[in-house]
Amino acid sequence: MAEQHDPRHGSRNGPQVPPGVEIKAPAGPDGQDSILTPDALALLADLHRRFEPRRQQRLAARIERQAFYDAGGLPDFRADTAALRDADWRVAPLPAALLDRRVEITGPVDPKMVINALNSGANCYMADFEDSTAPTWGNLLAGQHALRDAVAGTLSFTSEAGKAYALKPFAEQAVLMVRPRGWHLDEKHLRVDGAPIAGSLFDAALFCFHNADVLAAKDRGPYLYLPKLQSMEEAQLWEDVLGHIEQVLGLDAGRIKVTVLIETLPAVFEMDEILHALRGRIAGLNCGRWDYVFSYIKTFRAHRDRVLPERGQVTMTQPFLRAYSELLIQTCHRRGAHAMGGMAAQIPISGDEQANAVALGKVRADKLREVTAGHDGTWVAHPALIPLAREVFDERMPGKHQQDVLRAEVTVTRDDLIKPSLGTITRAGFEGNVEVCVRYLAAWLDGNGCVPIHHLMEDAATAEIARAQLWSWLHHARLPVGQVPPGEGLHLDDGTPVDFALLERAFIGLPARLGDRARLPGGSRINEAIGVLDRLTHADTLEDFLTLPAYARLD
Repeated sequence: MAEQHDPRHGSRNGPQVPPGVEIKAPAGPDGQDSILTPDALALLADLHRRFEPRRQQRLAARIERQAFYDAGGLPDFRADTAALRDADWRVAPLPAALLDRRVEITGPVDPKMVINALNSGANCYMADFEDSTAPTWGNLLAGQHALRDAVAGTLSFTSEAGKAYALKPFAEQAVLMVRPRGWHLDEKHLRVDGAPIAGSLFDAALFCFHNADVLAAKDRGPYLYLPKLQSMEEAQLWEDVLGHIEQVLGLDAGRIKVTVLIETLPAVFEMDEILHALRGRIAGLNCGRWDYVFSYIKTFRAHRDRVLPERGQVTMTQPFLRAYSELLIQTCHRRGAHAMGGMAAQIPISGDEQANAVALGKVRADKLREVTAGHDGTWVAHPALIPLAREVFDERMPGKHQQDVLRAEVTVTRDDLIKPSLGTITRAGFEGNVEVCVRYLAAWLDGNGCVPIHHLMEDAATAEIARAQLWSWLHHARLPVGQVPPGEGLHLDDGTPVDFALLERAFIGLPARLGDRARLPGGSRINEAIGVLDRLTHADTLEDFLTLPAYARLD
């Protein structure tokens, strides 16, 4: 029998909890017991025992592959799967609800966001347990509760100011899709046989357990977005997990449909293989471009010749990003899957019509680029951008999708996908990265995973770009004598050396940039966030994910 715990830890280890299961968490929100039922916990324990060894094998394979890159190796297409890439095959037909995905919105899983996103007028809403949700125990369980109520049609919310929020009729709602956490993240609050369960299993299995029957009856899934995959073997692990969930829940094989985010550099070389591993349930691939840029930096952390310029200059017009987008479209359409475009992170700017017009002009140009290239849909971070994105796609994509745009003329090589980028590092770009990292991390530590900063919606993916760039710039600037020719250290465009003195000056100047901390999300944790960023940037090795060391500070 599992050990009894203090009631303030959410007394969940009585006879109704399966043997070997422990919940080590503060008391959860109202409704916790209705989410963590004995049968739900039994499913989680079963999944952990079946698949945790394979998850650990895949995480170890990531470490081995990164060591190859650190030693000077370059990613490439796999020789052992060349026949699969050359063969003619297609994924299973798409369900009716996923044929038209021209505008998708994403955001965290709090009740207000869930209602607003489902009511937003977008075709689909990706409820995000990953990059835009800080995984506190309360956030996770409240999110599962909100999604269950939304699927049941009973979700409502009243703000502190008394404003009431309610769902529109089901036929007017966006199609619900859920993004669980990636394979690399643990759920420390739930342990099975003494080990933490994978966050991915916790999020996906609980959502399916509570909602699969209702969604299947409405021919709405369940539908998932799968993040951070790096290989076909990781996709196969998801295939086996979801197949087992279907069997346990009595669902038809392939009922759970998925879209995979191609947001790591290794994965772009295995898109055919990932589609094939999930061919009975996959609906498409998505250009998760912010995480993709972060992955490029991380993959080439030891390659001085592939250091990226500041974030604002790393746009989809950079050759390596354009090649990635075009290859994704070609690959998806050849196999009968959707090729989804990337995120517009802009937030409408009230009170400044000129600045707002410039921001919306950037969104329009980006969406026009996507639809012209052949994407079947796109993402926005704010509901106010939905009409603009829809207008652009409606004009150029009159049908539900454009899988007939095969892009047969596209030829993308290994070198195209890893081509170095031209650009500069400005003082504003350096200091902006520091500010974004600190402000986002402070908010995340305070339980908020999605933060508006300077009219952009920042989440873990964009913060990771800023954090990884700082590490990359600082460490390539201080390579030992002999590795960097004299006078060739990294400099800002005004000639200032990029070094830790520059970082220290940015930290010192940060209070003036921030102003009144009390008005900022997580303002009371700014100093803590500065300390975390300082340690991460001074570390000899680039930490794989910002959220790994920060997670220990949650709850």
